Amino acid sequence: MSRTRTALALGTAAAGAIALASVTASAAPAPVAGSTTVTPAGHDFKAVLSGKATLKAGSVTVTCTVSVSTGTVPAAPGNNNPAGPVSSPISPPTYSSCTSSMPGVTPTVTTSGAWSVSMQDGAPITATMTVPTGGLVLKTTGLASCTVTAAPTGPASVPGTWANGSPSTLTFTNASVPVKVTGGFGCPTSATASVFNAVYKVSDVTDPAQDITVGP
Repeated sequence: MSRTRTALALGTAAAGAIALASVTASAAPAPVAGSTTVTPAGHDFKAVLSGKATLKAGSVTVTCTVSVSTGTVPAAPGNNNPAGPVSSPISPPTYSSCTSSMPGVTPTVTTSGAWSVSMQDGAPITATMTVPTGGLVLKTTGLASCTVTAAPTGPASVPGTWANGSPSTLTFTNASVPVKVTGGFGCPTSATASVFNAVYKVSDVTDPAQDITVGP
């Protein structure tokens, strides 16, 4: 066989192998989410900030020491999903007793809209908080007048982890949240994302003797 024909044959074989590999890779099924059950079904819960929550946009960090949200575990059978997470609507978290890393600046945080949190059993158990469009607005007054709007163009998913306990805990560690910042001098207007850190203790309000737990 001539060198030209040999090269052509090798090239054709290689292309076929690449095409086969691409088909095989694309045909591989995506990982299937496991079963999730949140208990006790139908019970009300309350999430209370433990320590402090921080929201950092650019070089500015806002720290709040009081934050609360409430919700309800779906009634059975909605508290179980055999192939994915279980979602619960929650009240817009309140944030107060807030300070800013910028001297002479006072921050105020307001929240609104339909918030939710979903739990997915696993190792670790994952939790995703959904912030509705424009659902959190941080404004500063004083030496710098800034407005930071979270989820400015659409709902945003904030990833976290869940740990069963007495009480159970919901933790957000360096979670990225899209933001839009407006304002004048001193405002981090170039920032398009903020970093959120917080730990919440979640307790059963319907029956304080029980714990809100996530399992398979």
